Amino acid sequence: MSICAEELREYVIQPTLNHLGEWSQAAENLLMGTAAQASGLGFHLLNKRGNGFGIYQITANLHLDIWDHYLVDDPELASNVRGLASQHEFLRHPHAELATNLSYATVIAWLAYRRCGLALPAATDTLALAQFWAQNWGRPHSRRFRQAKIEAFINNYNKFVGRRLAA
Repeated sequence: MSICAEELREYVIQPTLNHLGEWSQAAENLLMGTAAQASGLGFHLLNKRGNGFGIYQITANLHLDIWDHYLVDDPELASNVRGLASQHEFLRHPHAELATNLSYATVIAWLAYRRCGLALPAATDTLALAQFWAQNWGRPHSRRFRQAKIEAFINNYNKFVGRRLAA
């Protein structure tokens, strides 16, 4: 069983992006697609290899990289992000927060894209969102592998989010 797509949008992604003052329909759709591709909107909270956490399957390495190489240079943003994490558990088990705290996981996922410094594609262009995801999420892959992932992103967006976007 997955998370209801419309509730994830309305109660997690929109408020989290608004908290940062960075909501856009493109950002919202990109995060919805990322969650659909990574975990089937929460069907799994830990990937098969045990190194990706939560609905976005954020790895410990990516999580640490966001804190050590991106947020370190922006204390105000770091404080804003830290405010979304639980008070005590974050200090004991910071990566578990990615699986148990949807707002915190969403902000970390968003920052993984934001740090790229690239303009988002049109909110209604599923192919462009999938290409943006493939180029900026996780490790770079071969062109052939990336094309298969782009197709999977589009299929999973349509399957789990249920809102077909114009291509």
